[in-house]
Amino acid sequence: MAGFVRNAVNAFIRARERQAERYVNGALLMLDDETLKANGYNRTELRKRPHATYVV
Repeated sequence: MAGFVRNAVNAFIRARERQAERYVNGALLMLDDETLKANGYNRTELRKRPHATYVV
């Protein structure tokens, strides 16, 4: 039973991490190119990653 709970918690954590990554990526894509470049991001690379369709 402990293994089931551990696997369920790990799956939940992974899902929330992916959700957070999509949210952050969507927010980054809303920034201008100069700001992205100043912070070490590239719009082309960000577009390759999954992203949120909107930011709440």
